[in-house]
Order: sequence, then structure tokens, then C-alpha cells
Amino acid sequence: MDITKQNNNLYRNLIAYCKAVVIYDLTYHFCERFIAIGDRTKDQMIQAARSGKQNIVEGKAASLTSAESHLNLLGVARASFQELLEDYTDYLRTRKLRIWETDSKEVEAMRELGLTHTDSKFFLELAESRNDEVVANMAIVLLYQEDVLLRKHIEKQIARFVDDGGFRESLAKARKDKKRN
Repeated sequence: MDITKQNNNLYRNLIAYCKAVVIYDLTYHFCERFIAIGDRTKDQMIQAARSGKQNIVEGKAASLTSAESHLNLLGVARASFQELLEDYTDYLRTRKLRIWETDSKEVEAMRELGLTHTDSKFFLELAESRNDEVVANMAIVLLYQEDVLLRKHIEKQIARFVDDGGFRESLAKARKDKKRN
């Protein structure tokens, strides 16, 4: 397998990507069930979820040649998910629905599910029998987990760049090594 194919498949193994797929699917489901057709928020939420997921993919593809682009796109993914988090919080607040407290039993249970399950089907089946308040709070917990994952991934990529350098440096070293041999 060539390096491009290898690199393009690496994102599928990232927990942050798997969780991003869950967030996108759950958001799509939430919007279809609970937000009226024609409400601009519906499109905005779906687009923010899609943008978060897709920027992880694009960032991983860019990582082959540019650490800067990779980091930038991971930052965009994180920002998109922050926007989506705000939309879910706004949804609950404006409808006077409960936002789960950080130390509540619901958050603890959802955190555990978020740590042990990475497939959309599991969460969509859970969401199917829950009301809008519960599904929005489920998404909020997953978004907080996603933020931690992306932040750690960004920190790891920065450390790797500091230790190993970037694409240009690798090319220059390879060229020097070839000339030497």
C-alpha cells in the first residue's frame, strides 16, 4: 500500500474521527426529529457537525505534506464542534429544558457510554426512544469528549513537529543524505 492510501485510511482509526461520525449522525437525527423544516438552525447544526468531521479527514490528508495545514484543520474541526455545542446549549436554554450538570448521574452514565462505544448505531438506537432534552444532552457530553480528544491530538501533533520537524525539513534531510551517499 502506498503512503497516500495508508495516510488516507489512518483517520478512520482515530477515536476523534469515530466520535465525530457519531456526533454528525446524532446531530442529523436530532435535527430531523426535533427542529422544524425551514428553521435555519437545522442547517447550521448539521453543517457544523459535518464540518467538524470533514476537517479531521482533510487535516489528516494534509498532514502528509504540511503540519501547519494539519494543525489548522484540526483547529477548524474543534471550532466547528464548539459552535455545535453552543447550538445544543441554546436549544435547551431557549426551550427552558434542563442542561445536565457536570456531576450529574446522567452525565456520568453518558461519559461512560461515550468512552465504551464508538459506533453511531448504538447512539442512534438510544436516541430513538429519548426526548429532545435527553438527546441534546447526550450530544453535549459527546462534544465535550470530542473537544478533549481533538485538543490532545493537536498537542501530540505539535510535539511531533517540534521533535521531528516538518515536511520541508524531511525533504531537505533526504536530499542531503542522498547527496552524501
